[in-house]
Amino acid sequence: MNPEFESTPKLGFGCMRLPLLDPADQTSIDVEQFKQMVDAFLEGGGTYFDTAFVYHGGASETALRAALVDRYPRDAYTVATKCLAWAAGSKDEAQGNLATSLERMGLDYVDFYLLHNVGGERTAKFDEYGMWDFVKQKKEEGLIRNWGFSMHDGPDALDALLTAHPDADFVQLQVNYLDWEDPVVQARACMEVAARHGKPVVVMEPARGGRLVDLPERVAAPFRAAAPDAGLASWAYRFCWNLPGVLTVLSGMSTLEQAHENVAAYRASKPFSAEERQALDQAVATLRGMASVPCTNCRYCVKDCPQGVSIPEIMSLLNLELMTENRDFVKGLYQWQAPGRASTCIACGACEAMCPQSIDIVHQLEVAAEHFEG
Repeated sequence: MNPEFESTPKLGFGCMRLPLLDPADQTSIDVEQFKQMVDAFLEGGGTYFDTAFVYHGGASETALRAALVDRYPRDAYTVATKCLAWAAGSKDEAQGNLATSLERMGLDYVDFYLLHNVGGERTAKFDEYGMWDFVKQKKEEGLIRNWGFSMHDGPDALDALLTAHPDADFVQLQVNYLDWEDPVVQARACMEVAARHGKPVVVMEPARGGRLVDLPERVAAPFRAAAPDAGLASWAYRFCWNLPGVLTVLSGMSTLEQAHENVAAYRASKPFSAEERQALDQAVATLRGMASVPCTNCRYCVKDCPQGVSIPEIMSLLNLELMTENRDFVKGLYQWQAPGRASTCIACGACEAMCPQSIDIVHQLEVAAEHFEG
């Protein structure tokens, strides 16, 4: 691995789920709380911040400037951002994302630049817009220090992409203990492909969109027995921190408390003992015995929904019902639509076309309506 990558702390700060002043407005980032989170993260030894052109409707990048770039020297941190080319209407728009991102963040260069969510039919747009040559050119010009790509796809797709683009500096993959042997995500197999190509991995979704933090008691029991004082999130992160070939592990922190907890867990981290490994295996076996909707709250489905349906929230509630086995409790949290928008799903399929997990979203929305309405 590149010596620069080897020195990167394994805890990364994901800026996709930042604290909000108004929960209904993804752009209303609580910058003052974000500043405190940045301070705690840097004081705890972290350096890697991950954002994207589209996170929080673009407000993540501007908030990162206010909370980090304007307050700390450039050598105190590294920044990753991303281009979602398949959502752009033209080559000029897609390639123009980098300049816009740099301006939003107040940076002369970005340390890590990713082609965002390649794989499947989405890769065609990156090819059509010449994005692979574009990032290499911008690296030569010094606007990008390292480039790679993120993907939610299987090992065959990853192998094909790395074979076609061997000069990628790194990849970003969904990896966590629940998906390690999952037949759809195949996290272990993807990590093995990256290793064969000599590419370090930035891990995303280490806590499976928060699911591995909010566990039912029968799943959490082995963890509590093996390490009573350890938070459930620490188990998810430790699993990833100790994998070979990992550049850093992103935690999408939303509160100052989470920042403090994650920093403390990282500083205390060590490989699992035999007893802890047994507890992890037992918890995974229990989780696998529970039906679930594999939604990671990436929110790609929301972008093109003409009805403004709160899809990730509804998928989360379906999982919460399964995990708590308490429909009445979950029903009280149910909300179908975004404020001020129509509530009827017209089954257009736009959400399913954008879903990296290939979820049968329309069917799941029908299930949710049956379970929680009325």
